Amino acid sequence: MSTFGPDFLWGAATSAYQIEGAVAADGRGPSIWDTFCAVPGAVHGGDTGAVAADHYHRYRSDVALMAELGLRAYRFSIAWPRVQPDGSGRIDQRGLDFYRRLTDALLDRGIEPRPTLYHWDLPQPLEDAGGWPHRDTAARFAEYAAAVHQALGDRIGHWTTLNEPWCSAFLGYATGRHAPGRREPAAALRAAHHLMLGHGLAARAMPGARIGITLNLTDVSPRTGAPDDRDAARRIDGMQNRFFLDPLLRAAYPADVLDDLAPVSDFAHVRDDDLKTIAAPLDQLGVNYYSPMLVAAAGTPEPSAYVGSEHVRVADGGRERTAMGWEIDDAGLLALLLRLHADHPGLPLCVTENGAAFDSGLQDLDRIGYLESHLRACARAIELGVPLTGYFVWSLLDNFEWSHGYRHRFGIVHVDYPTQRRTPKDSAYWYADVIRRGGL
Repeated sequence: MSTFGPDFLWGAATSAYQIEGAVAADGRGPSIWDTFCAVPGAVHGGDTGAVAADHYHRYRSDVALMAELGLRAYRFSIAWPRVQPDGSGRIDQRGLDFYRRLTDALLDRGIEPRPTLYHWDLPQPLEDAGGWPHRDTAARFAEYAAAVHQALGDRIGHWTTLNEPWCSAFLGYATGRHAPGRREPAAALRAAHHLMLGHGLAARAMPGARIGITLNLTDVSPRTGAPDDRDAARRIDGMQNRFFLDPLLRAAYPADVLDDLAPVSDFAHVRDDDLKTIAAPLDQLGVNYYSPMLVAAAGTPEPSAYVGSEHVRVADGGRERTAMGWEIDDAGLLALLLRLHADHPGLPLCVTENGAAFDSGLQDLDRIGYLESHLRACARAIELGVPLTGYFVWSLLDNFEWSHGYRHRFGIVHVDYPTQRRTPKDSAYWYADVIRRGGL
């Protein structure tokens, strides 16, 4: 039996816009995702997060369900436009009160709240003022973080500043596949820097808090040993992994990536002491892992989230795939955790998202297989000395899956959207048994 130790944190994760609904309730202002969803063709089926899983009104029964499953922790995000509708200035106490009630409900059930301050729902007024490519957005984020910490810091010890800044920057500002739907590669690079700057400024604005950040990282390998394929892997690893890891943990951008990006940006937006601010001490690095990447050089450049690497393409590794079309490979998670530990020894790691979309209904043996194999990778990493502190399955509930709308389901709990009825899938009962036993 693979055991994880008595202090291992077993949890599940969600995000505000994907489950809360109630987008106009109690003073919440519009976010970039509300605006993006209104663009014809931007989201599959014209879906929106206006109702989603209605967690805003059903959080008490959702927390009771978490307790029934034995969750030790719940990772959720706080909606910036619910707390600060204009993105600056006035704080709406009704928004904070919702998160106070949610936090208290979790604590009453013995579930540790693990909030994320930003999971992609930028207040629309800040986007109107320039969004993340505009430096002032980082300062506004720090002010918001300080207000939330002041309100909830007596109840919550551990905070995540940002979820997947790669997605916010490059899917939002380079490819336009995510809100706000812009296709401006140079602006995407500025956005990435200001997101990380916002993280550092927020850490400074939350004295006494234990601070983490969550990155979507992956194991990147070349399709062949040919020089062009190896260089393709270096480029994608640079943009997906090192472009964020190095500023956060080494106070420097990787030199080879800056060379790759020279035709796009001279990085004049990076000011003195920015990197020192970004590299604020971390209490934990959150790792979101779903799939590996096998890459190869391509002949014709195409628009890409990997700015500066438009001639690189993702190759087919021949593995089984999820409903999202993502290849399944638990060995990639093990390799990633071992690499992070080797490169940054002593840094506590936590798998803050791991899961799979399958459309197999309540008897989701495919999801159980995915989770079991990836948890075995986590167990092996711990055996090899990786300081892995916890695991959060994505996701607790079926939800609004961004530009995919409601087409695919990640939840271990099924949501019937017309009735909002929750029904645990077989994977939920399986996961509850793993938690009860403390291992596989």
